[in-house]
Order: sequence, then structure tokens, then C-alpha cells
Amino acid sequence: MQLFANTQKIRDDIIDLMIQHEISNDEFVEMLDYTIDLFESKGLGREYYGYHNINHELEVTYCTLLGTSQNKVEIKNEDIKHLYAAALFHDFDPEKSVDKPHEENVLKFIESDKKLSQLIKDAGLDIEIIKVLILRTTYPWVGELKENAEEKIKDCFRNSDKTRNDIQYQKHIMDLGWYLTVIDRISGYALGDFSKAMEMAKMNAHALAWRPSLIVRNAVGYFEDLLNNETEMIKPILKILPNHMRKNFFDTVLSFMKIRQQEITIQADCAYQNVKLIPTIESMTTRNDPEFIQTLKEIMLELPRPLQFSENFENSVRDPEVIITTLRINSKDGEIVGYAKGGSLENYKLRDEIRDENYGLSNTVFLEPIAVKMGFWGLKGGSEMRHMFIMQCQSKRFRFLTSFALRQVINARIEKEKAEFVQQFDPERWDYYRIQV
Repeated sequence: MQLFANTQKIRDDIIDLMIQHEISNDEFVEMLDYTIDLFESKGLGREYYGYHNINHELEVTYCTLLGTSQNKVEIKNEDIKHLYAAALFHDFDPEKSVDKPHEENVLKFIESDKKLSQLIKDAGLDIEIIKVLILRTTYPWVGELKENAEEKIKDCFRNSDKTRNDIQYQKHIMDLGWYLTVIDRISGYALGDFSKAMEMAKMNAHALAWRPSLIVRNAVGYFEDLLNNETEMIKPILKILPNHMRKNFFDTVLSFMKIRQQEITIQADCAYQNVKLIPTIESMTTRNDPEFIQTLKEIMLELPRPLQFSENFENSVRDPEVIITTLRINSKDGEIVGYAKGGSLENYKLRDEIRDENYGLSNTVFLEPIAVKMGFWGLKGGSEMRHMFIMQCQSKRFRFLTSFALRQVINARIEKEKAEFVQQFDPERWDYYRIQV
């Protein structure tokens, strides 16, 4: 469940906070509307299935304005103005090759966009301070990434009349940047319940081309790092957030940890052979059972949205021309924890960019993205289902199989299966490929 139903709602709430902070001048409002227009026009609006879309940018801006009364760092009106501008544009990287923004590209855009530069000037803001705040949101703030950001920050401080010879003020700006980076990391998880948080985690995994088995593991690591290493800043921020937002955040942390514990238990059971995963070819009697169909649909809905083939799902399961392999626990009658499903390529409407030379020749089967319940990824059940699926394709005399997979997975199959890329997609790197069967 999401707190903000649409962009207009969060825009209005941001303006309410701007009025409270006395920064609702025309140039600041125009800056907000210009940000929304830019993200939408560059394909990074609400429909972009990646973590760093317009929703994230506006949520960070909203929480930045909401949390300024925390008691870790004193935030004055001039600071709020700079934080507001930095929050609005901190992840805007329109030419991104991967979802995670490259801070250097963000800064280049801010410097080169004439309209934004004029708005910043009209608002009386120091662009070098905005750049420092954005650079401080570099994540993770360790190692080479941190060192590179710090070198650029030094240049920004030298370039600003306000900071050049004022070490104390430079430290203050760095503290503001620390505040912004913690807000950046908690805002989305405080502004919705666990279902929103899980969707964000799946968006992040899909856009960064992570294997599904890493979603929960990386989420737990993310929150542990945040709570353990950012304690000084996160405590005062959470303390002044509304109760429901604080509850959302901690409920999300505990839910991810609970799921991770379940994952470890499942992996241990498989390792000690207390649980065996059995790939199964289902009879048409079973496939017509409404309970069976509903089970598969629920597993499909756990996939990231771009990988869900939900149109006419029930009818496709009942269609004898559609190939289905399931993954069951311990026996061919056990609990279903995954499935592989597909059929003739001509029965699918894929992404418009795809031009498959075999379309219309009735010689290709399309394998939908394999779906496995959370906790059972990474246990080889998916590859066993896929192998059984290919065997069924051979029996139906298909010559080719196409599907989507992570780029590194397809690369690994080039030698083993003579896989070939048909169409590559950035930034998600979830590509369309073909093999002979």
C-alpha cells in the first residue's frame, strides 16, 4: 500500500511543506514541476520499473522537508533551500546505462541544463553546495566511491565563495549531506507498508540485474548497514517522523529479516535432504483445477511486474497447447513452489522493440520468465524445470526456444547451449535470447 496514490498528491504535499518552511516562491515551485516534467519526458516517470524513478525523487524531497527538525544537525532556512534542490535532482541521470545513477552524470546535467541553472540562480542558491550535497549521497560511502566523491567535493568547496575559506561551514554542509543520504535511504520504506517495500526491493533487483535469490539477502544487508553504521543520524530522523512512518520502517526491517530466516531454513532443509524439489509435468485434469491455477497465479505475482505474464493467465493454464512444468516439494503431489510455462511465440505480445525473425513461422516456443516462490530461488529447481520444459518442446517439434534472462546468464549459455542475443535492454540488462532445442 502506497501513501501517495499519484504524482499530483505528493506534489501537493511537498508544496504544503514548502509553505511551512517559507520556500514556496515561484522559482522553487517551478523547480518542482520542472523535475516532474523532466523525469516523465525521459522515461523515468511512474511507469519506469526501476527504483530510481520520479516516485523515489519526490519521496526523498518530501521526507527531506519533513525531517528538518531533527536534533543531530541544525538546519536553517538557507540550508532547507539547498537540501530541497539537491533532493529533487539527486538521482536524475537521463542517460543511465544501469538504474543506479552515476553522480558525475547527475552533476553534469545540473551544470549544463540552462533552465535549471537559471532557476537555481533566481532562487539565490549556490550550485556548488547543491553538488556537494548530491555527491554525499553516493552509496555505499566507503572505499573508492567515497574517495572519488570526496575529491570532487573539495573542488566544489574551492569553487564556492561561501565555502572556500570556511572550514566550519564546509563541515556543516557535509553534515547536511549526511542527513540527506540517510533520508534518501529510508524515505521509500517509511512511506508505505511492507508490500510497497517488497515491490521496491523487486524493482531494485530487476533494474540492477540481480538474481532473485539475492533480493531478501541484500535487503537485510542494506538495513543492517543502515541501522548499525548510520545510528547517529537515523535515530534523530526516525524520532521526529510521524508514528505511522516510523512503524512502516521498522515493520519492513523485521519482515525482511523474518523472510531471510525462512530462506535459510529452507536452504538447510534442502542441503540435508529434508526437502527435495521435484520437477513435474502436470496432467490436464490438474491444470483445470481452480486451486492449481490460483496457486500458479500467486507465484507469478511474486515476480517483478515486467516479468509477469498475467493476461488470460487462467485460460492459458487450461490450454493443452501450453507447456507447463511445476516444481513440487518431496513428491509429484507435494506443495507447488514454482513453475515454468510457455507456448508458441505467436501467442505472445512481447516488447515493441523485439524483432524476432522466426515470428509467424510456428517453429519457436516462448518460455515465460520462470517463477519460484520466495525462499526457493537458488536451489537449482528453476534449471531443472527449464530442462524438463525443453524436453517437452522437443516432443512438440519446436526448433527454437526464446525467453528473457539476465545478461550474465545468457552469456554463460552461449557456450553451453549456443544461445544468442536477439535483443538487449538497458538499464535492466534483462535480455531476449534464443536457443535451438
